Amino acid sequence: MSKVIIGGSSSYVLAVKLARELNAPLLDTGIKRFPDGENYVRIDGNLEGIDAVVVQSMYLNPDEYLMEYFLMVEALKDSGAKKVTGIIPYFAYARQDKRFNPGEAISLKTVSKLIETVGTDQLFTVDMHLHRVDDMGKIFNIPAKNLTAIPAIAHYIGKNLTLEKPLIIGPDEEAEQWARTAAEHLETDYDVLEKKRLSSTEVEITTRELDVKNRDVVIIDDIISTGGTIAKTIEALKNKGAKKIVAACSHPVLVDNALKKIYTAGAYNVIGTTSIPSPISVVEIAATLADAIK
Repeated sequence: MSKVIIGGSSSYVLAVKLARELNAPLLDTGIKRFPDGENYVRIDGNLEGIDAVVVQSMYLNPDEYLMEYFLMVEALKDSGAKKVTGIIPYFAYARQDKRFNPGEAISLKTVSKLIETVGTDQLFTVDMHLHRVDDMGKIFNIPAKNLTAIPAIAHYIGKNLTLEKPLIIGPDEEAEQWARTAAEHLETDYDVLEKKRLSSTEVEITTRELDVKNRDVVIIDDIISTGGTIAKTIEALKNKGAKKIVAACSHPVLVDNALKKIYTAGAYNVIGTTSIPSPISVVEIAATLADAIK
């Protein structure tokens, strides 16, 4: 049973590249919005018995893209698709993975349940924002794997940027896993900073006793959203005497003038992956996805 690729409106270009990597057909989709905001989805072709791969990232307009994903998967299963693999490179709602205050919805649990209910048979994500959950099997009742784009990012940095034995920095303890992986691939050392979140948009960065003076630095994180954490990290490292500072992430969400903040703080370069289309999405993840689902 050969695979066919379907791209949602948030990830059509990535779906095209994945289809090329897999040498698989890409099905046409008709996706539009009605005047009242409702989604309309149609998938062209004979869907009976196919092994479908649906690619849909959940950035900036996550509710809209989630509903579109639900309709695509349901349409495939109702039309006779034998298997549906979901590829959600950027998985929205992952940060609300517990009830911090009474009465709060555990969004990750709700969204995961809906993804299963519509008929997803297996799922792949990329560098999902898992802080308090160490196993995706605790979230999903279907096979689910969290891939990482950090090796691809490290390869891009090593090939395209001239940095002298860079020090890899994670802006907080939660980013240590990504900093460690990048350091292994670049054959250099790494460390993490201490971050105290003051509000949803403000953070305080404290440096450890790091020897960053006259060294090039690569800051690695999973997401750059408002850019506040990265900007504060750059300022702290500059105060310690760092030279070139590169900021890299798997998911360049980039809201609230994030790039302006980061470059104003003194970044030499900012790079992200194609999990989300953006001005800095230079690291291709199609091959990473293809290797996982072959």
